[in-house]
Amino acid sequence: MALADFPLFGGAMTIALPQGANDVSSVREIPDNQEVFTHPSTDQSIIIEIMEYQDIEDQNAPSYHFEDISESNNSTSSQVEVSEQIPKEQIAMKQCKSAWFLSGKQLVAKFNEQAQNTINIYVALYRLPEYETDILLTLNDPVSISIGSSSHVPAESYNQNQPWTLQQFRQCVTTLKILDTSLFGE
Repeated sequence: MALADFPLFGGAMTIALPQGANDVSSVREIPDNQEVFTHPSTDQSIIIEIMEYQDIEDQNAPSYHFEDISESNNSTSSQVEVSEQIPKEQIAMKQCKSAWFLSGKQLVAKFNEQAQNTINIYVALYRLPEYETDILLTLNDPVSISIGSSSHVPAESYNQNQPWTLQQFRQCVTTLKILDTSLFGE
């Protein structure tokens, strides 16, 4: 699946996402600090989020944000699997001090259901202390949907669209750019 450029936050940022990504703001209200896109036929989502800068060591910040996501998801279990720095020469966002990649798993119930789903969570964190901002790029990738979940789809009903891959997400990570820093209130 090829990538296509998507404007973010009124054109202040841009990112290349898999073609066919659905902009969730066209169907429901999204907080001003987020942009949310969903896969056309899977339960995958990509979220771009502008967060308050956390005054902690850079290497600890990805885990901090992962745990924050876990709390927001009301996860009953979360585990970090990999946390590593992304070399700055591999990303398009030149304003960030450092960039990080984290992968982990969470056990999450959707809509307060009892059925729990296993979700791979992939996070790219861009640290911008000059703007008192952390930017998160997150791929939520369900790997096991409980038969009792409202998200469960019988195997014979699957659409032929391929799910987004970790490789595609890593490509997206390299393309996120800030075009207008006034987005941060300077």
